[in-house]
Amino acid sequence: MTKKPFKTVGVVLASSLLTLSLAACGSNNNNAAPSGSPAASGSASPNKGEKVTLTFQNIYPDETSPSAKAMHQLVAQYESEHPNVKIELDTLNTDQQKLKLKTQAASKEIPDITMVNPAAQMKPFVDAKLFAPLNDVLDKNGLKDTYQGGLLDNYSFDGNVYALPDGNNIEVVFYNKELFAQAGIDKIPTTFDEFLADVKALKAKGITPLAIGEKDTWTGSFLFMNILLRTNGGPGFLKDVVAGTKTFNDPAFTTAVAKFEELVKAGAFPDGATSIDANAGSNIFKTGKAAMFILGTWETGAIDSSSVAGKVGAFQFPTVDGKGDLNDFMLAPGTGFALSANSKHLDVAKDFLNFYTLNLPKVQFDLKNAVGQPQKVDGDLKAAGYSDLAIEVMDLFSKVKGGDLSFDNTMNPAVSQVHLNALQNLFVQSVDPAAVAKEHQTAFEANK
Repeated sequence: MTKKPFKTVGVVLASSLLTLSLAACGSNNNNAAPSGSPAASGSASPNKGEKVTLTFQNIYPDETSPSAKAMHQLVAQYESEHPNVKIELDTLNTDQQKLKLKTQAASKEIPDITMVNPAAQMKPFVDAKLFAPLNDVLDKNGLKDTYQGGLLDNYSFDGNVYALPDGNNIEVVFYNKELFAQAGIDKIPTTFDEFLADVKALKAKGITPLAIGEKDTWTGSFLFMNILLRTNGGPGFLKDVVAGTKTFNDPAFTTAVAKFEELVKAGAFPDGATSIDANAGSNIFKTGKAAMFILGTWETGAIDSSSVAGKVGAFQFPTVDGKGDLNDFMLAPGTGFALSANSKHLDVAKDFLNFYTLNLPKVQFDLKNAVGQPQKVDGDLKAAGYSDLAIEVMDLFSKVKGGDLSFDNTMNPAVSQVHLNALQNLFVQSVDPAAVAKEHQTAFEANK
């Protein structure tokens, strides 16, 4: 993964004020949202007068999260402006939604609006012609110009864009400063050995070191990919495997498995982690019951709305055995909004998606959730009352040199499933890293 998606994230420190200096809805957009209210969609709903119901499948189950609040606000606004249109929400957690979408795809019954991960995870749906191209949606009201440079490439095939991202994030280590102090930790770790020592110090004080919800298997994989990014000495391990210049039997991979297992054996994670879903896992941290939480920067707004607001900082994942650059990150282009090519009301779905994404930056900014947005947002974070955590996270964005996409955004679904199952297994039993590597390699060779 190159740095391209992050080129236009303009984070500027001026007079001690950190500014996210980007245009709110495109500099040439005459329908830009005025302060305090979303913009109208810019046109009457197609099929005006005809009663239309659209299903919007989404991954925002936490009603307290800024993303869920933004969704409800924009859906209500669109329905108010288009009384003939009803938007029905099908709300699921990430793993549930992935599984349901695959089942729906098998019968070619994709919801009118759904969500899908970029790159390799999107491709089977695109190849099956289940998603509608969105080039015309992007051309309306200057929407295309609102996205960060290069980001839409992750959602494009053969010159067509098939999904519009809901975020552009990096993975960081969130930490509770008060719990660190209780364990006698007076500085953030920059090496894995220091990190492991901190885990043990927290555990000795009866504090859960790392919150996680590994019932949703992608959470453990996200953490693991940080370790692999370091043991490989930099980005590109999975790309090298695909290219045939490396295999999963490489020491970089087996060492990463061994380091992950060290965390498990040190008691880093909550008891019964594999029975805790991602939402509940994040709440362990947000209620002050865990000292650290390793996940994407999309969590920033939710943390600032939780009981640990004002107590949390963020830092880069540490180096491992002297390898890796602190400023290489796990990169997480967000889940994208996609439309069913077979929707009975595709024109209305396109109008809604244009309205939704055109107004999302302003609504998210007002909800103190501008961090990790895929679109250009105009506003001085400090003056707008953003937290020290949000400003600290945006500073980390400015340090990004490069990084890797998640495992399941790089490998095909069959290999990814083997990976996710293998990582989840690490939480419940001791393993031989070489055997885990062999299992991955066998799956890769069988699914080329």
